[in-house]
Amino acid sequence: MTEDYLKIQKQGVFSAGGTFQQAAGTFDPINGQMAPAGQTRHADHASVLYQLPVDGNGHAMMFLHGYGQSRTGWMSTPDGRPGFSDIFLKKGYGVYLIDQPRRGEAGQSSVATQIPATPDDQNWFTQFRLGLWPNFIENTAFPKDDASLDQFFRQMTPDTGEFDIPVITSALVAAYEKSGPAVLVSHSQGGVPGWFIGMASENVTGIIAIEPGTFVFPEDEVPDIIPTKYPMPVQGVGVPAKDFAELVKKPIAIYFGDNIPSEPSNVPAWDFWRGVKQLANEFVATVNRHGGDAKVVYLPDEGIHGNDHFMFEDLNNQEVADHMGNWMAERNL
Repeated sequence: MTEDYLKIQKQGVFSAGGTFQQAAGTFDPINGQMAPAGQTRHADHASVLYQLPVDGNGHAMMFLHGYGQSRTGWMSTPDGRPGFSDIFLKKGYGVYLIDQPRRGEAGQSSVATQIPATPDDQNWFTQFRLGLWPNFIENTAFPKDDASLDQFFRQMTPDTGEFDIPVITSALVAAYEKSGPAVLVSHSQGGVPGWFIGMASENVTGIIAIEPGTFVFPEDEVPDIIPTKYPMPVQGVGVPAKDFAELVKKPIAIYFGDNIPSEPSNVPAWDFWRGVKQLANEFVATVNRHGGDAKVVYLPDEGIHGNDHFMFEDLNNQEVADHMGNWMAERNL
């Protein structure tokens, strides 16, 4: 019987990028502890937890979470099974797990914000395609017991400052300067800065985008807005042609889970994903037209069923990871 455990050669945590502020005046350590005069603030950095396996395959992956999430979502599953970080460590990859600026362990912000405390779990249950509360989608691969759902909801964590794409991009480029070459794995909201990180860093060797919120296009090739019933429009973002040309150099795979309607849906959140998937196909066509290597992977077409927005936490996350691993191996990533 073979023991199932991880063999870690090296691990640690570091901060990357960020801002430095200093208030005018001179700090008085005796009488001025609570006054800003002369004091400094280190903020807006990324926090990076990394693990490097024994007998690695020579490649690495950097994981960037989505909205309301942190790196913990990659580390385990709501029912306690191994997460993507352990799965890919066993495949021989070094893993770098990000908390983006103003989120999670990188919560120190240079700008103030008000953190809401409004109950909203059921909204995310629908948005993430688990089902229509209180009912799960029939074929869902999400663990449906109460304890797992409780753990899933407790992953949510707020922004401690404005979501700022340039700030996130700058911090992640700095993280890549420390990590060296790695595939960028982005999720949901993280897919938006993910495109800019891919354009800005030569160390991004490829991109796996898990249901990203939107896509970039050359400024003169941005498609029309895709109408959906969701209150936020589905539309691309224009970038300079020279920046898009940098992105095109990297192999790109965009993964979508199951239960995305092919026709307009009366559920606004699900109709949103219909529009995003349509926009993904237009993005892939644009990348490939410019000489790139991009594809949309719709998991049901690959024989992998029941996945929601969090395919890396589902009961079949090993099967999803194997598919991604094969895609990377085919490209020597």
